[in-house]
Amino acid sequence: MYRVMIVDDEPFILDGLCDAVDWSSFGLELSARADNGSMALQKLEDIPIDLLITDISMPIMDGLTLIRKARELRPELLVIILSGFNEFDYLKQGMQLGIENYLLKPINFTELSATLRSTVQKLNDSLLRYVVKEDDIDIIRDALLLRKMTGQIAPTDFDERAIMLGINFVGQYVTTVIVQGSGQRENRLYDDLMLTIQQQQLNVVSFHNNEGDIVLVSIADQQEGSREVALQLALHLRIQHCSCKIAIGSTSLRGNEQLSYESAQRALQLYMLLKPEDIADYERFLPMTSDGSSKLEIDWNTYSKALLSKDKEQLDERIEADFNRLRDVLGIRPEQLRSLAIEMLTRLKMELDGFIRTDVWENEPFQSSFEKVLYASNLEELLAIVKEAISTAIDELIREDKSPIIRQVLQHIEANYAEDMTLKLLGMQYNIHPVYLGKLFHKETGDSFTDYFNRYRINRAKVLLKTTNAKVHEIAREVGYWETGYFHKQFKKYVGISPIEYKELL
Repeated sequence: MYRVMIVDDEPFILDGLCDAVDWSSFGLELSARADNGSMALQKLEDIPIDLLITDISMPIMDGLTLIRKARELRPELLVIILSGFNEFDYLKQGMQLGIENYLLKPINFTELSATLRSTVQKLNDSLLRYVVKEDDIDIIRDALLLRKMTGQIAPTDFDERAIMLGINFVGQYVTTVIVQGSGQRENRLYDDLMLTIQQQQLNVVSFHNNEGDIVLVSIADQQEGSREVALQLALHLRIQHCSCKIAIGSTSLRGNEQLSYESAQRALQLYMLLKPEDIADYERFLPMTSDGSSKLEIDWNTYSKALLSKDKEQLDERIEADFNRLRDVLGIRPEQLRSLAIEMLTRLKMELDGFIRTDVWENEPFQSSFEKVLYASNLEELLAIVKEAISTAIDELIREDKSPIIRQVLQHIEANYAEDMTLKLLGMQYNIHPVYLGKLFHKETGDSFTDYFNRYRINRAKVLLKTTNAKVHEIAREVGYWETGYFHKQFKKYVGISPIEYKELL
């Protein structure tokens, strides 16, 4: 997505352009707006804008002056001019500044659409030249494929970029293999994999994720074909490189690639009960439905909140309710219950990764929980095992929590996230110096107060985007952002895509 800023002193024009144009359909996102050139210039210093759409006649700073100054900040910036004046001098000056088009008010949306399409094409061409010039193809390729496999990019946007980068992501089914502990791209393992894929002409796309693991995505028109190639590569890796952890995810339909990737990540957690030379196969240990999803819908947000507040009673109730519901849906077959108990433990472990030390989960008590699951024969035993594991984790969290004041602050954020909130105000409310409170907050949560607060707001916005039909600017205000452009910026920072892109992926 390319970023757009609209500048116009007429509220009707400004609001109309924001709401009437389907920006995402052009590969654009509306990142900022301003009602005068001076305000726009200030925002340009902080927001990386690709396309500026501006009126000419405005108070404080006119559009032509804004364009000149904006180009000093961002020489590559593309510009479309809006004007109520059909005068040769304005048009001539605009052309001298290298604008894309000069549109007269009232705006003809057919002409605007044509201009946006040609402008995006120009931006795409510029991106391709940049990629080649900077020789960063591998880095950009990895980032693009990771966004694809984590559901953070719209299909049309991915397809456009994949063509430019020469990525052949064609087929009906995908199966993900993750190779952990493989080191950097230049090592022998990666070279061997690429040679194998090339020699056998396998339809496999490879990349590195943010942890440095190798990710292999087997793509085929048949479900069995996709999984067969993934198993073939996993076995090849195990024979040639015994020291790596290898996980195979579920086989999923195109469009739900994230299910395959996420299940491979969860399968890696199974090494707590596997031998080092084993392969962690998600579908072997955690059988799911044909589309790669669990038959039991679990509200992981509820678990996350209860863990964060260390509410053992709420977690016990939630676990018991889900297990009882599981029994009603799946029946009493022990192997199904065991598989889903392992699923629950691995998901809970992943939920806790953000705010508990790794060594807590590598110790003997929790590892034994996985082993006990393998020998449990009924629902009551499994329920007791999972509750015991979570109780151990919460006890450890409580021992690490040295300040009840932070718990109060976290609860205050949860109850009042839509209101203005600063360390100074919280310090006055809880009788603690704001500087000390900020340091304590960072120490015990791992985040600065500002990062935590904004992330919490954005997570609430994600829920509203998923569960309501409210417009983006309405949701922005509901979670405390009165400037829609700033909301877009924060959403992109913490989610990786714009609110509109996120809505399209749901």
